Amino acid sequence: MTALPAGKLITVAGIDGAGKSTLAAALHGALKDAGHDAVLIGKHTTEVPADAALSAYLDNLNAIIYRRDQAVGAACGDHYWLFALAAWYSLQDRLVIQPALQAGTHVILDNAHHKIIARYAASPGVPAGLATQVFAHLTPADLVLFLRISPEEALRRKGGFTPLETGRTGGTGQAFVSYQDAVSAHLRAQGRQEGWTPVVVTGLS
Repeated sequence: MTALPAGKLITVAGIDGAGKSTLAAALHGALKDAGHDAVLIGKHTTEVPADAALSAYLDNLNAIIYRRDQAVGAACGDHYWLFALAAWYSLQDRLVIQPALQAGTHVILDNAHHKIIARYAASPGVPAGLATQVFAHLTPADLVLFLRISPEEALRRKGGFTPLETGRTGGTGQAFVSYQDAVSAHLRAQGRQEGWTPVVVTGLS
């Protein structure tokens, strides 16, 4: 019996407000319309096919990381959240993404780990390279679409921001712009090293 060809993993990278989720959803829809087997996986995707217990476990982990009180997040510190995020991405990769690829389904991954690495690279409280190491085992993407946009335009698109999106450096628009500019520089460095495909989205809807 001939094995199915493996699916392709496509991820979308960029700063907050670049349009990652919008593009990922559009790409998923386009692949489905063209007759391809494809799934869209985001930061709240916790369903493990045919395994309710693992799905529940993954959902509980997701709640700890993404559905928490902001005060709790600030109290736990950068190192805790780095390793918690590494656990989340590891399990989603192992339990959801890899089985889909092995079944021949293309995976569109929104909110991949690239932005996490860039955020930690912009943080003075974590040793350089540690975030890269804890995510190094994840399935490499066949294609990374890197959305290029200025932080100023990203802020105009978003209209607001969370403390995390300023790196907890302040509550002003300038704090958002300064932090996202630093994150963008680290994303560009990743992209050059890993051969990402840049997509300039400045001025696009």
